[in-house]
Amino acid sequence: MAVNGEEKPIQVLVVEDDLRIAEVNRRFVERVDGFQVVGIAASGQEAKDQLELLLPDLVLLDVYFPDINGLELLSYMKEHPYRTDVIMLTAAREVDTVAEAIRLGVFDFIAKPLVFERLRQTLQNYREFRNKLQRLKREKPRIHQEEIDQLMRAAGSKAANEGKFTKGIDKITLAKISDYLKEKGEATSEQVGQETGTSRSTARRYLEYLVGRGEATTDLSYGVVGRPERVYRSLP
Repeated sequence: MAVNGEEKPIQVLVVEDDLRIAEVNRRFVERVDGFQVVGIAASGQEAKDQLELLLPDLVLLDVYFPDINGLELLSYMKEHPYRTDVIMLTAAREVDTVAEAIRLGVFDFIAKPLVFERLRQTLQNYREFRNKLQRLKREKPRIHQEEIDQLMRAAGSKAANEGKFTKGIDKITLAKISDYLKEKGEATSEQVGQETGTSRSTARRYLEYLVGRGEATTDLSYGVVGRPERVYRSLP
């Protein structure tokens, strides 16, 4: 929707009980053009109140809360007339949790720890979906099967699709780094850079990209001197 000739930002509600993580999520969201965080809710009740008051376009929703399960809140939202879409952003990785979230119609499911690039791609996909939907609403009351197919593809999470590459990601370099990590099982960005002939910063960028695509995971490791270092592990 345009306001005074300009597109109104997509209004986002962050539902996260850890306020430090919620603030990180807010900053990440607002680094993406066209999005604005209008509220942060730290409990199920706060989320319900803010949903009613703010009527956000999109909710970033965790699963674990002291007073409610995020899936219960998602179900509550679907039972009420909120025109709100949901992206799950959570440490919950149980198959049943993911399956139930999908059944309840989430736009995407992103596992913590959050990688900015993964979130950025999903938000861009969501913006593309909304723009396409609004354009179709303006142009025609009924649409053909081809247009339905295009809308369904836009609603799918293309962020993790095979063959979709972010600007600045070279396919050959990605394959080289991915193959090395699969062979070693785990490595730091410095090790990957040395063994693949890339700089440490380049290696880390590609490793974070693999994490965003769900092909690797990362964690902090503390060496003998106590300095934390990110270790990347290949996922089967």
